[in-house]
Amino acid sequence: MAEVPSSDARREGQCIDYKSLRMVTGKTVDFGELAKDCVCFANGSGGQIHIGIEDGVTEPCSDQRVATDLLDRVRKRVGELTVNVDVVAEVRIGNNGGQFLVLTVPRAVGVASTSDGRYFLRIGDECRPVLGDDVLRLVTERPSSPWETMTSLQTPRDRCNNTYRRRLCAALRDSERVKESVREKTDEELLDHYGLAIGELLTNLGVLLVGMTSDRARLGTAPVVQAIKYDEREIKIAKHVWDDYSLSPVELVDVVWRDVPDFRETYELPDGLLRNSVPAYEEAVVRELLVNALVHRPYTQRGDVFFNLHPDRLEVVNAGRLPLGVTPQNILHASRRRNDGLARVFHDLKLMEREGSGFDLMYDRLLASGRSVPTVVEGVDSVHITVPRRVVHPGVVQLIADADQRHQLTQRERIALGMLGQSEGMSVAELAQALELSEPAALRPWIARLVELGLVAQTGRTRATRYFVDPALLRNAGLDAQTTLVRIQPHRLRTLILEDLERFPDSGRVDINRRIGPEIHPKAVVRALKDLIGEGLVEAFGERRWRTYRLSESHGQNP
Repeated sequence: MAEVPSSDARREGQCIDYKSLRMVTGKTVDFGELAKDCVCFANGSGGQIHIGIEDGVTEPCSDQRVATDLLDRVRKRVGELTVNVDVVAEVRIGNNGGQFLVLTVPRAVGVASTSDGRYFLRIGDECRPVLGDDVLRLVTERPSSPWETMTSLQTPRDRCNNTYRRRLCAALRDSERVKESVREKTDEELLDHYGLAIGELLTNLGVLLVGMTSDRARLGTAPVVQAIKYDEREIKIAKHVWDDYSLSPVELVDVVWRDVPDFRETYELPDGLLRNSVPAYEEAVVRELLVNALVHRPYTQRGDVFFNLHPDRLEVVNAGRLPLGVTPQNILHASRRRNDGLARVFHDLKLMEREGSGFDLMYDRLLASGRSVPTVVEGVDSVHITVPRRVVHPGVVQLIADADQRHQLTQRERIALGMLGQSEGMSVAELAQALELSEPAALRPWIARLVELGLVAQTGRTRATRYFVDPALLRNAGLDAQTTLVRIQPHRLRTLILEDLERFPDSGRVDINRRIGPEIHPKAVVRALKDLIGEGLVEAFGERRWRTYRLSESHGQNP
C-alpha cells in the first residue's frame, strides 16, 4: 500500500476525480456510474479516481479500511461494463492512517465506451455524454496514438537545432514551475522527460520545438502566422508573415508580439486636466491569444493562424474547431487540452497559466481596462476570437483599480465587478448568463464578497435579485454620467412613469420609455410597470405589443 503525500487541498479537474466509498460498497453501490467515469478519462488524457474521500474533506476517515477483495471486484465490474478501458487499482493510505482506493485510467487506444454503447468525455471537472455527430468527431479527433508522440518522420534525435535545444533546456531549468529533480536532468534526459524524443528518434513534438527548419517544414502542419492590418474600408494596408518554419512555437510568441508595431500602439484618454496613455492592446491578452492558437490548434489539420488588425478590433482566426465538449457558450469554464505535451512545455516555461485559465485572464484584463469581453464564434473548420481595441468605459479602470487595492479582489470578483460597472445593472439570470454559469446559484464565489464589501448593491430576492455597482463608487470613478435613474434611484423611475401616464393615459410601453428617457433599459421599464400593476396603481389593457397602460382609480387615493 502506498502512502499519500500531504496536500492542503484536493480539487477535481481534468485528470482527477473523488468519489465516496459507498459507490462500490454497501447498499448504494453504483458500478454503472463508476464505469461512465472511467470511460470519460479513457477518452480524454487519462486520469485517476480516488474512491473513499467524501465531499468537503481532504482525507479519508482515519478508521476507514478497504476490503482486500474490493480491488479485483472493481476491476472485474469496470471491465464488464466498458469497452477499450483499462484500469489499475491500488489501495493507498492517507496521512491520518485511513485507507482509500485509487483507480488509474490510462488514455484508451481507440475510442472507449460503456458496454451498452454510450460515449463520455471528461471536460474540466465534469463527465459529459457525447451524442449524435459528436461521436464521429470523437473517433476522428482521437487517433490511437497522439500526434505529438508519433515518430513517422523518422528524424534521429541528434538531428536537432542545438541552439534551440540548449535555449529550451536552459529556460526549463530556470523556471520555478519545474521540479528540482527535473532541473537536474541532462539535456538528453529533458528531451525524454517532455516527450520530445522516444528512443533514437525525435517525436513530432520534438521536431516542432527543437527540430531543424527543414524537418519542421516536413511536418506539414507546423504553424504559420499572418498578421494583416486593415483600414476603415476593410482594405489590406500591411502584412507580416512568419512562414519559413525557422521558428518553433515557443519563439513565435515573442517574435510576433515584438515585430507587429500595432501591438505597442497607444492612445490618450482624458483624466481631468491630464491625459493618460492607454495601450491599444494589452500585452497579456495578445500573448494569451497567440498561446491559445498555438497550443490548442489541431496539428493534424493544415491552416494558418491569422491576426486580423482592424481599426476597432483584433480578430484571431485559427484552423480547426474548438475541442470536443468546449463551446463558445462554456469556454470561460470548460477546459480540455488538445495537445498535452505542448501545453505542458508552455506551462512550465510560464508562457501560459494553469489549465483552463486563459479566458479568465483575458476577461479580467479586458474588463479591467474598460473594454468589452472577447467574443468567440466557431465556424465549420475554424475558430474566430475578437477582442476590442478601444476603451469604452474609462471609468471602470479606476473603479476596479481602487477596489482591488483596498480589498485584494480575486480574479472572479474583478470580472464580475467589471461587468456590472459597464452595465446599468444586471439581474441574477443575466449575470449568470454573461459569466457562462449553468445556474444562478453558481454566482456566489463571483458576487457574494462584493456585496459584503459594499462594492455591489442588490435589490429584490431570489430570481428577482438585481445587482448594480454602488452609486457612490460610480460617482468617484466618473461613471455616474452614463448611469440612468433606474440604477441610482429606482423609486424615481416609478414616479416618472406615474407622471407620464397622468399626462398621456392609454400609452404603450415603448412610448412611455421614449418620453421618460430612451437611455433607460426597456427591461427596467417593464419591471417597474409590473410592480405598479401589482400594487394596484396602474392598469393594463390588451396583450403583448398592443398592451397599453393607464392610472388606476385607486392611484389618486394612494399617491
